[in-house]
Amino acid sequence: MSKQTAVRHREIGLSDEQVLDMYRTMILARALDERMWLLNRAGKLPFVVSCKGQEGAQVGLAFALDPTRDYVAPYYRDLGVVLRFGQTARDVMLSGFAKREDPNSGGRQMPGHFGSRKNRILTGSSPVSTQIPHAVGMALAARMRNERLVTYTSFGEGSSNQGDFHEACNFAGVQKLPVIFFCENNLYAISVPLARQVGCERIAQRAEGYGFPGVTIDGNDVLAVYEAARTAVNRALDGLGPTLIEVLTYRINPHSSDDDDRVYRSREEVDEAKQRDAIVTFGAYLRSTGVLTADKEQALLRDVEQVVDEATAYAEQAPYAEPQEALGHVYAQ
Repeated sequence: MSKQTAVRHREIGLSDEQVLDMYRTMILARALDERMWLLNRAGKLPFVVSCKGQEGAQVGLAFALDPTRDYVAPYYRDLGVVLRFGQTARDVMLSGFAKREDPNSGGRQMPGHFGSRKNRILTGSSPVSTQIPHAVGMALAARMRNERLVTYTSFGEGSSNQGDFHEACNFAGVQKLPVIFFCENNLYAISVPLARQVGCERIAQRAEGYGFPGVTIDGNDVLAVYEAARTAVNRALDGLGPTLIEVLTYRINPHSSDDDDRVYRSREEVDEAKQRDAIVTFGAYLRSTGVLTADKEQALLRDVEQVVDEATAYAEQAPYAEPQEALGHVYAQ
């Protein structure tokens, strides 16, 4: 077998350019996350919800979707997904600083509450799991309009205990709607470990009760997540109904910038998880295949740093909304 056909990403239909784009999206998400964390600690951003450690799973899934066709209803950590669907570093920073130009809500919502009509991102809100029925509703609307598309929604494993999740799964299963339920199992619902959240071994097992497949994937294996997502997309487009994909990942940072994770998990556990981080393992894979050379990597890192610096500078200087604008889109105008 030649080297050209033996390389894993090529075997599953991804080009060198596509996997480099995936890696860049992961690096950009990480860089934005780390910058916002620093700005929070400097007293410039009020609140941050981190995606650190989950970017690989998010990007692997998002690249199996079509941003010009599909809709996403992400949860608050899904920075990798919304970047793939067209949000920019500037958009992310404007949201973090709660400025008037924030495309998600004009500075009204907390960071991580994504929403963009032009980018096909359904608006999210703070109560966990509420985005899941919205994705199912969008899938039903697409069927009623005879539109061929897939809807995606994500959530943590703790959110899978909410009634919204179960009602949405039941309805989507009965109607065989084109939905992908994406559980980012990072082992902690804030401070509550998985063993104290659910009685089953895997969240994916819950799909069986609703009549559709559930699969569990290593969330640090970007290509495995992509393959599982591509299968789910094809299944949905073929009219076969939903899929529940559970990715086993890890939240490296605390739950939020207001959380102290030292009270419920050890530093040794976190350090061990860092070694399995997809940023590390996917980068090593790309180097081993010759796709990511030293020159390309340095250029990519310089480019991402410049993008984040420019986005930060712009957002920090951008104006806040006027007080009276808080009433906009609340009452009929």
